[in-house]
Amino acid sequence: MAEVISVIGAGTMGSGITITAASAGIEVCQVDVSSEQLDRARAYHSKTIRRNVEKERMTQDEADATLSRIQYSNSHERSGDSSFAIEAATENIEIKKKIFGAMASTYSPDCILATNTSSISITEIGNSIGNAADRVIGMHFFNPVPVMKLVEVIKAPATSDETLARTIELSEKMGKTPIAANDHPGFVSNRVLMPMINEAFHAWNDGVAGPEEIDGIMKLGCAFPMGPLRLADLIGLDVCRDIMLVLHEGLGHPDKYAPCAKLLELVDAGHLGNKTGRGVYDYSS
Repeated sequence: MAEVISVIGAGTMGSGITITAASAGIEVCQVDVSSEQLDRARAYHSKTIRRNVEKERMTQDEADATLSRIQYSNSHERSGDSSFAIEAATENIEIKKKIFGAMASTYSPDCILATNTSSISITEIGNSIGNAADRVIGMHFFNPVPVMKLVEVIKAPATSDETLARTIELSEKMGKTPIAANDHPGFVSNRVLMPMINEAFHAWNDGVAGPEEIDGIMKLGCAFPMGPLRLADLIGLDVCRDIMLVLHEGLGHPDKYAPCAKLLELVDAGHLGNKTGRGVYDYSS
């Protein structure tokens, strides 16, 4: 029987996870309560596949087969036979708990319940659904999902070894490189990355240099593919703020993990980066 997975949340990350899985031969149900968001995901999937054909990364037959593997649904019920459910909603613990409650009551007892969270406690999410916590695991993909190879696999104390093994197996089937870490605020990637991004905002806020200069120095001096402020725009400044708040709450050290005032100022103004057309940089043109 073919692998069937559900991806809950049709935003940037969720739609990226879906097209990556479908391209790897996996049947996927893209779930979102918003029909408008599902339409955007469908358009993104078609555009991505069309570009792959144009660049001769796949044949037209392969493209048609990939798109045929994706279903779209406003509810979990249509995808209840999934062996894996991956939540990719906004980085908010209460929203994730609500979604996991629905996942636990809809999907079979054998279904792995994964979250694409980039910083929120896997233990807290697992505890919210009681005796299903052994099936809860972090499956942190990176943006853009079809390009980035890493999946940071986060095991909580209650996560079973079988859940970990199946998550690693699925990640590899999707063409990714899974690397395991334990459940601590920010895990590995964002515990290291986000304080650096936050410090770049402090350097800008303190007048050390402007964004172009900060990014240029870090690119050339540290061999980064893009500077930390440009990366913050790509990630989303609201997401950067939320992760810093998770680190601040979970690890203490207010001077070390409190989000920079300049970051908060941009988020409060609605300038969230690439997705709004303006963040640290202006993308309107």
